[in-house]
Amino acid sequence: MNKNQSLPWDHPRFRSWIAVARACQLMQQSLTRSLADLDIKPPHLDILVNLYRFEGISQQELARKLLVGRSNMSMLLPQMEKRDLIERRGDARDKRVLRLYLTGEGRRLTEAAMAIQTDLIERTLSDEPIEQCMATAISMERIIATLLKDLSDD
Repeated sequence: MNKNQSLPWDHPRFRSWIAVARACQLMQQSLTRSLADLDIKPPHLDILVNLYRFEGISQQELARKLLVGRSNMSMLLPQMEKRDLIERRGDARDKRVLRLYLTGEGRRLTEAAMAIQTDLIERTLSDEPIEQCMATAISMERIIATLLKDLSDD
């Protein structure tokens, strides 16, 4: 690197970028630990919560919402089916499409996991004023939109 090029940590926004990345890693670790008794991990919870909110979503729509590839989905979904948490049903109009649904056990587990996640969020952010939480959310949503646009441009 030549003398005129600045190093990443010299950039004014580097601290923010690193803080977001570290917070994300620590949130994932805390959530993983908190969900251990339910024998699920954050990727399972992401799927369960989306099926809870959007019952009958297609596998493709789910993968797009979670920003993961089909290969990742094709590893996780059979595991969850085997545990009787979800079921896949063919679409009545398009036989190529599989729709995803929670089973009764999947709904029970999702509700228990959401309670754990909500408690973790509350404990973690309880000292932050609501206005600051909202400002952070707005800022993160802008960053997400920028990064998604960059990915779609590639």
